[in-house]
Amino acid sequence: MGEQEDQRVELSDDVARGHKIALQNISEGEHVLKYGYPIGHATQPIQAGQHVHTHNTKTNLTGVEEYTYNPKPAPLLYEQENRTFQGFRRKDGRVGIRNELWIVPTVGCVNGIAELILNRFKQEVGDISPFENALVLKHNYGCSQLGDDHAYTRTILVDAVKHANAGGVLVLGLGCENNEMKEFKEAIGEYDTERVKFLLSQEVSDEVEEGVRLLHGIFAAVQEDRRQPVPLSELNIGLKCGGSDGLSGITANPLLGRLSDYMAAQGGTTVLTEVPEMFGAETILMERAADEQVFGKIVHLINDFKQYFLDYKQPVYENPSPGNKAGGITTLEDKSLGCTQKSGSSTVTDVIQYGERLKTKGLNLLSAPGNDLVASSALAAAGCSSLFSQPDTARLLAPLFRR
Repeated sequence: MGEQEDQRVELSDDVARGHKIALQNISEGEHVLKYGYPIGHATQPIQAGQHVHTHNTKTNLTGVEEYTYNPKPAPLLYEQENRTFQGFRRKDGRVGIRNELWIVPTVGCVNGIAELILNRFKQEVGDISPFENALVLKHNYGCSQLGDDHAYTRTILVDAVKHANAGGVLVLGLGCENNEMKEFKEAIGEYDTERVKFLLSQEVSDEVEEGVRLLHGIFAAVQEDRRQPVPLSELNIGLKCGGSDGLSGITANPLLGRLSDYMAAQGGTTVLTEVPEMFGAETILMERAADEQVFGKIVHLINDFKQYFLDYKQPVYENPSPGNKAGGITTLEDKSLGCTQKSGSSTVTDVIQYGERLKTKGLNLLSAPGNDLVASSALAAAGCSSLFSQPDTARLLAPLFRR
């Protein structure tokens, strides 16, 4: 027996954790509502108390749509509290929450050499403080790429070099790759020459020895690095899905939404991405656009991504994975309405493209797919210093959200 306020519903089916039941009779073709919005339509009559899922509910999503600007003022839920966090202020004003040493390969061919250089350096210095960590940003790209693929790889790697969590960076290339070092440097623009160094393996007789020497130079330059109080307005947080189920949108994601609203009130920045997981919930975001220009950007964000699917003769609604469905998510609208809970109720201040860096405080939307690795990389490239997610945390976060 289930209850909703003064309504009692007797279950007629066994229903797994995270799955849905009908609270009233639903006719064939009628909208099925969750979160107050349609998540699809009934493909057959559904009686109150029956299980609502893929066997009797289908998506309403098709292709690109036309939208009307219909702004609704976002509520101010929190006051400015002038709070701070302990961060690392860089020379150019950027702020990181970590102080790490990175080796950024321009091409995947040098991943192994980069590991050798880093391991040798760590053996020689022992304690790497004030660096808190040292790692190689390994990848398989940078050569045999053309056009947009090549441009996107370079852009993301350039963004990594400029990330505020990196206290020092060695850019390591081979020398014959498409991602040429000269053009890579030009794409970076201005940089701190004491903290960012470059090495082409084919231009030295011993790249490991030379790489270690350059890391020692970077290490000497960071010795005075210390955490200091920084206004919360300098913090950029990426909002990320992970292992979504039918409870994510009513437990963990709304908690992240509260965080997003709080950050906006403090003058900070949050970023929502995974655009296909906005399909079916996009009008909620459009209503919260800061102005008509931002509204237009959201329209293009949604329709351009849908058109990409259509151009390759793929449906726009097949995002939910088997694991999502096993956890109670029925349609993409169901998933999207839960996903967008992470954005809270704040004003959408800007929309940025894949590889583009943040320019505007507040809630931003970022163009990237639902793939975890790509979306997380895009958030980091945009300048997010931390990613907050909800990987199957519904049971853990629900009590916190109630408080």
